[in-house]
Amino acid sequence: MTIRTARPNRGQRFRPRTHCLKKLDATVVEMQDPKNGVKGSEQKLNVTTIPHAIAGETPYFWPTQQWVPEDSDYAIYLAKRNIRKKGMLEAYEQVDYNHLHEWLNHKWDFIVMQATEQYKAGRDRNKADRVVFDCQERAFWIVNRPPVSLSHFLYMFGKTSNIFYQQAIMRSKVKSSVSLGALVKYITSYKNHDAFLAPCLPSNPWETDHDAYWTLNMRRVDVPTKMRVERWSFSLFELLTDLRGRDDFKVFLKKEFSGENLAFWEAAEELKWGTASSMSAKAETIFKTFLAPGAPRWINIDGRTMGLTVKGLEHPHRYVLEAAQTHVFMLMKKDTFFRYLKSPTYKEIQKKALSPEAHNFSPAQLEENARNRSAGIHPIILWQQEEEEKAKAAAASAPVDVKAVMSKIDRKK
Repeated sequence: MTIRTARPNRGQRFRPRTHCLKKLDATVVEMQDPKNGVKGSEQKLNVTTIPHAIAGETPYFWPTQQWVPEDSDYAIYLAKRNIRKKGMLEAYEQVDYNHLHEWLNHKWDFIVMQATEQYKAGRDRNKADRVVFDCQERAFWIVNRPPVSLSHFLYMFGKTSNIFYQQAIMRSKVKSSVSLGALVKYITSYKNHDAFLAPCLPSNPWETDHDAYWTLNMRRVDVPTKMRVERWSFSLFELLTDLRGRDDFKVFLKKEFSGENLAFWEAAEELKWGTASSMSAKAETIFKTFLAPGAPRWINIDGRTMGLTVKGLEHPHRYVLEAAQTHVFMLMKKDTFFRYLKSPTYKEIQKKALSPEAHNFSPAQLEENARNRSAGIHPIILWQQEEEEKAKAAAASAPVDVKAVMSKIDRKK
């Protein structure tokens, strides 16, 4: 199934106002009349010459055209904008770019080629026309950009389904009693963590307008709740997904002098979800740090996986480290994770964990909470704060240049 078949026809939304738009089109055509209209000039769009263009107006972006924007068209636009901005896209554009790069990876070379040709053609226009055309194009895609999140969801769902079916075919048949037993065990483990089945403690912020739940469950809070710590024990995936749990896991690995595997896993995640402009540099850094002979944080993976990874790094892409990352994840899952659950580090955080008492607000207090409701912190701001903390931590752990420090001291003297 392609995204075009899953997406509703975008032309439908224009039909109620097509009559008005046609009148506007007719007015613009009259304005472009060479004798009685507004003075204009020829404008070249790629290989097409548009006569009597007014301030860069082109019928290409007129709503009455009712052409259905496809994923490849939007990908070409983002690739062209990425070239123009030198990798510095807006936050939502970067997310869409990453998803489309994964979704359309099989024809990404063609998309980049088209984007490069359009970018070169755009540079040949005069500045005024170029600015107007860029504004029109950006406004068009802000309104008509495809639902990339849905594309990514369908792609990942299809990818996961294929993997599931392959595994199901290869494994031996399981009795229905065993399967149902596993399902019951899963539901029993997670039922207290499901907001539909159990109440939020101390209260549901959407109902009480009180932000205690958000404060207690911030991404890197000092002391987590008992519910949160309990969830870490469900699986290694749950532990690594929670940044606070990952930090605690790092403390345990540091005590055991075995933090290379987790550091490599995190580096592979950064490569997977980072910007396209920094992909090659990150891949080279990861290779020198973890995979090269004599690397400072060398990881132990099997020869076949190492060979595939090293060969893939000749032409790096987002998922070039996926095989090695999966191998390292399974090593941590089978050994390190269970030792962590039995360690004093995990038991200590269990003792310190908070057990918030339930709020019992009266109707008057609920009204007061609604009046004093505070604005939440934007996710981008939180992400920027985390990046700053990460940069400070990296700077603190970096080796100190003794000569540079001594030279500064000498200059002060």
